Amino acid sequence: MCFSDPAYRRQVGGKNIFIKIGNNLKQKIVIGSRGSELALWQANHIKREIEKKNKNVRVEINIIKTKGDKILDVALSKIGDKSLFTKELEVELLAKRIDLAVHSLKDLQTQIPEGLKLTAVTKRHEVEDVLIARKKGMTIQSLPEFGVVATGSLRRRSQLLHLRPDLTVLDLRGNVPSRIQKFLESEWDAIILARAGVERLNLKKHISSFIPKEDILPAVGQGALGIEIHEDNIVVEEIIKSLHHDKTYKAVIAERSLLRALEGGCQVPIGAFAEVKSSGLYLDAVVGSLDGSITYRKKLRGSKNDPEKLGRQLAKDLLNAGAKTILKEVYQTTRTK
Repeated sequence: MCFSDPAYRRQVGGKNIFIKIGNNLKQKIVIGSRGSELALWQANHIKREIEKKNKNVRVEINIIKTKGDKILDVALSKIGDKSLFTKELEVELLAKRIDLAVHSLKDLQTQIPEGLKLTAVTKRHEVEDVLIARKKGMTIQSLPEFGVVATGSLRRRSQLLHLRPDLTVLDLRGNVPSRIQKFLESEWDAIILARAGVERLNLKKHISSFIPKEDILPAVGQGALGIEIHEDNIVVEEIIKSLHHDKTYKAVIAERSLLRALEGGCQVPIGAFAEVKSSGLYLDAVVGSLDGSITYRKKLRGSKNDPEKLGRQLAKDLLNAGAKTILKEVYQTTRTK
């Protein structure tokens, strides 16, 4: 670890510790990233922010292929792995071959492997899903009767069919640009994507309408980036803490706590959105059947200082209301197909 300062100070357990570092050399930090356009946008965004705030740091990006990137002809829900887009990155972190991994937080499993830590969460982009259809201004409600919509998400499928049970929903895989291209070359009426990904890649010209959270709740952590490091890497932890956004962190911790309590991954029909307000932390969540015929949705307010408790409590409320039966059926269905 090499900075221009002769030592690097950090408090551990209330005491100052000093890490001896070299003089007049740039420190190199290696980011591990998936190779998709969106993943590289995310990694380069973090690279720019680190280098802007730390003039003596040089950042490199190491592209790592994950299981989710390699298997493109199978629905995500049928692969059955909660770490589809993260495992290989975490192996590199544990081996200390990379210093940090940048994740779209909705892809990061709720149980972080031992030896690693989620050390920073960036300020959240707008969280809504968007409809990409044949006409500007078209909404879910104005889609043609018995129309065809494609999405790779069981969460979107469930909530969409709850609103429009007449629609046919097809499975869609691939990165953001390839999904849009598939739509343009198809006869489908629409596809649904996350607003954050579309806007980050400057593809907003394709957006027909923003889908209100009242209609479709986003995925847990959607719109936020999570930075994962080895728990021993205290120098890098100190460097990236300036990227951390506390309000977003508290919101996504509540969402992730709910998801963990429901024993769900990113490929189950669970949506959630938490928001910090002056009067507390508010969490809105939904669990639905695969065909959209049954939906349980509840809201709860809790303390900003204990987001995990709020997530656990709302999960308990949903399970008691009947979500436990739905989730059991979903897991059985997706595992046997």
